[in-house]
Amino acid sequence: MFNPFLVLLHLLIAQTCTAMCQIFGMNARTPTDFQFSFKGFTQRGGLTDVHADGWGLACYKGRGLMCFHDPTPSCTSPIATMLCDLPIKTHNIIAHIRYATVGEGTLENVHPFTRELWGRNWAFAHNG
Repeated sequence: MFNPFLVLLHLLIAQTCTAMCQIFGMNARTPTDFQFSFKGFTQRGGLTDVHADGWGLACYKGRGLMCFHDPTPSCTSPIATMLCDLPIKTHNIIAHIRYATVGEGTLENVHPFTRELWGRNWAFAHNG
């Protein structure tokens, strides 16, 4: 049976629900590789989802921080492909695929952001 209230409710929900960036994180007790999980995550960056406005990854090696950023979709990025093939093991990783709602799809808007504070390197990302 047709219910105009449900149709209106569906339209209101559809208009207020917007896509947001997505974040992948891992924290492990022993150094662990992330290739399998990261490869699936990169496909969401433009191939299987709408998050095609850049991507980034940060992982720690001891107290050092390795960062990779690209303003192109992760599903087609040669940098992301390289990382999926490298046997990097880490205790901590954070990756981000961007869906731009504000700001251009440029390198300066790609996460994770990094800062040095209290003699340590910190990586962080947010989701809107």
